[in-house]
Amino acid sequence: MLGRFLEFSVATPDIAASFDFYSRLGFAQVPAGDAWPHPYAVLTDGRIHIGLHATEPDTPQLTFVRPLLLQAADSLERLGSDQFNELGWRDPGGHRVRLLEARTFSPARQLTNASLCGDFLEVALAAADADSAKLWWERLGFVGLDERDGRLDHICCMSDTLNVGLYAPQAIAAPTLVFEALALAPLRAQLATLGIEPGRTLPQGLNADAALRLVAPEGTSLLIYGAPG
Repeated sequence: MLGRFLEFSVATPDIAASFDFYSRLGFAQVPAGDAWPHPYAVLTDGRIHIGLHATEPDTPQLTFVRPLLLQAADSLERLGSDQFNELGWRDPGGHRVRLLEARTFSPARQLTNASLCGDFLEVALAAADADSAKLWWERLGFVGLDERDGRLDHICCMSDTLNVGLYAPQAIAAPTLVFEALALAPLRAQLATLGIEPGRTLPQGLNADAALRLVAPEGTSLLIYGAPG
């Protein structure tokens, strides 16, 4: 119903600093169009696209693309065929979801190497009322399943282009990009050579042997699990 996932959109006061951070982690830039009036850049590891928007601070947005959006929402007077059309909602946890009519960047060529973060798993969101949040995402075409894998218990709402994890707020307080790396010890060493220091705190219920957390200049949290032994 939402269409195809486009990007994890974040506002950044210093787009150059954010761009440098993700580039050092191995994310690659993809060509961006001129749909937005503000500076805009996109980086990807081949699975997740991160859209950097030089705009006023705002919560991250999950941005999807649905062609013919105008016809789907023709009752909304603010939409017009001569403008860049979008719709937006908030899920039960207050997280923003945006639906665009067209892509804002060119599809990247298939990447063969993941970033240093490893395999992208999901976008983790805080959900005080997990059942309501699960129902909301299921109404948009996602399939919600309980995940109890020895890490953080959560509900994984799956689609063919994005998985959304619903977590207790005391575990995940802000939207977080979740990855799985082969091993954490060599990753920590690589990060040190790049001048990237992991955060000092982890979500409640995790320890440093199981995961590490990075914080991008604009405040985005990246949670990286070690692969199961």
